[in-house]
Amino acid sequence: MTSSPVSPTPDASRAASGPQLVRTAADLRALPRGGGARAVVMTMGALHEGHAALVRAARERVGPQGQVVVTVFVNPLQFGAGEDLDRYPRTLDDDVVLAGRAGADAVFAPSAEEVYPGGESQVRISAGPMGTVLEGASRPGHFDGVLTVVAKLLHLTAPDLAFFGEKDAQQLAVIRRMAADLNFPVEIVGVPTVRETDGLALSSRNRYLSGPERRTALALSAALFAARDRLTAEEALRARAASAGYPVQDRSAALAALGEDRAAADAHAVAYAAAGPPHGPSVARAAAGAVLEDAAHLDPPLHLDYLALIDPRDFTEVPDGFEGEAILAVAAKVGTTRLIDNIRLVFTPSTALTASTAPHPDAAQGRRTGPQGGPASGATRKTRKSTPPPGPLGATR
Repeated sequence: MTSSPVSPTPDASRAASGPQLVRTAADLRALPRGGGARAVVMTMGALHEGHAALVRAARERVGPQGQVVVTVFVNPLQFGAGEDLDRYPRTLDDDVVLAGRAGADAVFAPSAEEVYPGGESQVRISAGPMGTVLEGASRPGHFDGVLTVVAKLLHLTAPDLAFFGEKDAQQLAVIRRMAADLNFPVEIVGVPTVRETDGLALSSRNRYLSGPERRTALALSAALFAARDRLTAEEALRARAASAGYPVQDRSAALAALGEDRAAADAHAVAYAAAGPPHGPSVARAAAGAVLEDAAHLDPPLHLDYLALIDPRDFTEVPDGFEGEAILAVAAKVGTTRLIDNIRLVFTPSTALTASTAPHPDAAQGRRTGPQGGPASGATRKTRKSTPPPGPLGATR
């Protein structure tokens, strides 16, 4: 009895042949879609592990019978005057290899003429109010260019799902809003930020950084983690105060009278948290601001563009009484390289200020609230005066 030949699985075929490189919309339409869903991962090339994570997420979602298309297109519409369009890295051969290893079936790398036939697009999609703040304020027109090319690529690739990284939080938000407002028949999927082992968020622009600049750049992620850790510590102290069963202020005073200074300081911290402010959004801003202020005095220095704690629904700043999920976003320049990063924070009723409670005066954004140095070990620090922490909870570094 003879056995029938076994056909290779789609995964095996991909590994053997690599992804198909297509340059035109006609060639893309000619690709057989099979019986599964199509997912698209839009990139500007110079692919790294962060992009690979997007491709792997897409591959997992559509399964072996689905199709994953990676687009590689450096979109001129989203670069402003004086930005790095001409020097943006273009590494298509390496991009095709990385995309294939991560699970892509095809790489669509069109020319500018293919995407914008007849020259620069005269009709564009407006990002609306959400596209004019933060990144939109720093880079006017940027999100109009992003949405215009995303809309074009969604039409050209006709996917069921589109995957974008959460590192570009505002971009993800405006794309989701566009898809909902304009009834695009596609699911927009966010994928968590991928970081280096030292915390720096992966970005194609990281390759521009010198060694000293990269050490300074670590302040972006360190500031975000400081806010997260400070908020966690505040919650823990308030939980201890709630479970103490006696006035925590009395314990602090009694320990101080006995000369138990370290125990008294700990009890004072618990009492301080239980009394109300500082906590919630103000404390998160203060902790991150302190790290970024330190980084401004490094050599080379970090030049802060913005630090904002915003509501992901509309990208407006959250008030001190905010409860729910917020995004703490930061943008800064180190040397000539502009970097962005963000982290999601959840404010529960135990950490949110009430509307009638004023924030602690030392919890203002950017105020030093801790004695420790900045995060970028190895960077040269310029001499400046240091101030003692104003309260029992110094900013986490």
